Amino acid sequence: MNNRIAKALTKLFDRYRIIFWYDAKQELRGDFEALSLPCVEKLELTNNEYGIKYRILREQPEQKFLLYREGPQPPDMDNWLLDVQLAHGEFRTDQVAIWLSELALGLEFTDVVQAHAEFFQAVKRKDALKKMLNSDDTAGQIRLKMLAVCTGSEPRMDAVVENLLQELANCRDAKINLVGRCNLDGFLWEQMTRCYGYKSGEPGIRDFSIELFKSCYAMGTDGQVKLTGDALVYLKRWKDSRQFEGGFEALSGECAEVLGIEQDLAKRDFRELMELDYFRLIDQKIISDLVRAVASSTVTSPDVSLWIRQRRQSHWYKEYRHLYETVDYAAQFTHALAEVKLTMDSLAEGVQRYSRFWYRLDQLYRKFTFHVRMSGQASLIGSLTDQIENLYANNYLLKLGDRFQTFVDEASKWEAFPVIKQKTFFKHWVRPFLRKDNKICVIISDAMRYEIGDELLSLIRQEDRYSAELEPALSMLPSYTQLGMAALLPNEVLAIANNETGSVLVDGQSSQGTANRIKILGQSAGARATACKADELMAMRGDDCRALVRDHDVIYVYHNRIDATGDKRESEERVFEAVEDSLQELIRLIKKLNNANLYNFLVTADHGFIYQNRAIDESDFSGVDAEGDHILFRDRRFVLGKGLAEAHSLHKFTSEQLGLTGEVEVQIPKSINRLRLKGSGSRFVHGGASLQEVVIPVLKINKRRKSDVTTVEVDILRGASSVITSGQLAVTMYQAGPVTDKIQPRVLRAGIYTEAGDLISDSHDLTFDLYSDNPRERELQVRFVLTRKADDVNGQEVILRLEEKHAGTSHYKEYKTLRYLMRRSFTSDFDF
Repeated sequence: MNNRIAKALTKLFDRYRIIFWYDAKQELRGDFEALSLPCVEKLELTNNEYGIKYRILREQPEQKFLLYREGPQPPDMDNWLLDVQLAHGEFRTDQVAIWLSELALGLEFTDVVQAHAEFFQAVKRKDALKKMLNSDDTAGQIRLKMLAVCTGSEPRMDAVVENLLQELANCRDAKINLVGRCNLDGFLWEQMTRCYGYKSGEPGIRDFSIELFKSCYAMGTDGQVKLTGDALVYLKRWKDSRQFEGGFEALSGECAEVLGIEQDLAKRDFRELMELDYFRLIDQKIISDLVRAVASSTVTSPDVSLWIRQRRQSHWYKEYRHLYETVDYAAQFTHALAEVKLTMDSLAEGVQRYSRFWYRLDQLYRKFTFHVRMSGQASLIGSLTDQIENLYANNYLLKLGDRFQTFVDEASKWEAFPVIKQKTFFKHWVRPFLRKDNKICVIISDAMRYEIGDELLSLIRQEDRYSAELEPALSMLPSYTQLGMAALLPNEVLAIANNETGSVLVDGQSSQGTANRIKILGQSAGARATACKADELMAMRGDDCRALVRDHDVIYVYHNRIDATGDKRESEERVFEAVEDSLQELIRLIKKLNNANLYNFLVTADHGFIYQNRAIDESDFSGVDAEGDHILFRDRRFVLGKGLAEAHSLHKFTSEQLGLTGEVEVQIPKSINRLRLKGSGSRFVHGGASLQEVVIPVLKINKRRKSDVTTVEVDILRGASSVITSGQLAVTMYQAGPVTDKIQPRVLRAGIYTEAGDLISDSHDLTFDLYSDNPRERELQVRFVLTRKADDVNGQEVILRLEEKHAGTSHYKEYKTLRYLMRRSFTSDFDF
């Protein structure tokens, strides 16, 4: 006991020169007499107050004194030393006094400690509180810190509430029960009223969570609101918290059911919900209505894209991203198909128009189908999927195939001048690099049709210091791998082997397999040349990769994910997923080679393909099978043989017509029809003469020395007034120009701050990625809700601040600011 008293007194003497000790129960004289404190003189009060007063104030004004009285403190009227005591300190030996002493709190906090005695019973809680205390804390601040200890949070009300709501979401009650045991529940609900306007006859954390969701939903839908704007700001901050978003999502689902949100949403127009994301059901409602609206053509494609860009800010967007993208691509496809005219006057014009315009429909269909599969919601978008499939197959693919076929039938030679033929690829694109002593890498991605090349073009251009150009080339016919791969090698003469393998001879040599292709390259390229597979190259160590580049002038790299997936019946339905993977793989491949000091690349394909996601109709199969004197090779889109019989649904070419030597004849089904082939898939096919199969991309890629990627600029448009007079502020942000491959989106955080840097509004994460050339379509309206803290700076200037993350960190830097004068009246309390 004596040691505890000594410690407590030592702390008091750190603050006061004179300490009074009243031994009310007359049981601690022994402790007083045994006590010895350095530099402290002990005196006992025994009706000698006047003399002691003179001594401690006049004779020894610097000396520290401990004044002990056996018995209780005398009444104030009889206490000669009351003025000295009030100016200095008192040591008490009851439990509350000891706690106060241990926490270095003054006697003015006696009531606080007494009221919450249960809190101080645990040493762990007491020690945690002690670490939080400041010398200038008020009683309210101390109670808030006690709440923080009980809830395991920071000493802020929003943090306390977050932890209590998380506990509720986890179906636990230890923290809220501890708050009650420590008699802090009254203070908690007082603060909930002060901070958020929450009042209830039977307050509780579950009741608060329901009212929070109810009021915030009502603020966005003109319903009955009981909480303040601060509650809305709190909810937005809570749902965006990585630490507590799980709790938000769980309670959002529970409260949606309690509040009957599904029934309420059923009677609302989805357009009025675009800024709301408090419930998962809101996204489901918007998506469901958008699916129907796009299917019925009652909304425009630009509007759909705009709404979906707005929904990217939604808490649930990641969960529903594929559905939103599905709807967006469906709207874009429908719009593009309505605008297109599938007319041409020649085979060459068909190839050129496809490479300029029509390929986009194949691209939109692919993106739509990919997101349908990834969404896993076939039932929800079943009717829209059927509609897009019908439009794609009947109004685009079949019509285009039929019209192009008329010119294929008329062609005496397989060519589309001025589009370059695949057979001259090495001479036209590779040889110029070698003449200038520049190293070149040719990447051949099996079945990367033209529209995929166009997407790769955009992705490459978005990379810093990479430039890229895209040209079409006309593939060999039949459009199959062995012939396409052979045509991309240096060659004078190509011939389909006169056997049943379907293999191709380059200048009399077999082109089958990497080893033979390396041999042909070595003999004909006139430079140090080699070839390898993409997965082998990606597995190489850095030194080995650099050695490969150092020792060769031409490197052919063979990439095969699209064709390998589509050509198997078991996996053909995943071909569009393989495309997405391939695009990323090709970028990684190019970057790896660039890191090995290679700067020039050509990316192309052996052939394209046709793909329809649903089962192929009986009418899409050729009515006859190919017949002839000698059938060498059959596939789903072509037949090789000799003496092939003429058939109405098939078209026959001689090798000479196709730019080949030899006597092998080729027959292809007309338009987009398939030939039946046992054990083979029928949705992914190639080998025929459709534009999707024969127009292949040639991307010319170069890595520059200087950075050429910038980020789009954003301005804050000042309105008619620079004065804030209400609880909300609507601001227009303006994206200075459209986003392009080299001018990339900018992501900013926006909020209103005091001069001291305190946030006094909700905070918005804004993405500026608009690509419209129309300036009005690059404006973004943002509505800020002010918190109660804004009242503290009434009459002062506040700052609307746009901030941007430092790359690769969680820290922000200031981007732009705009100042406003805060001038709110009491009527601003009635905004909601």
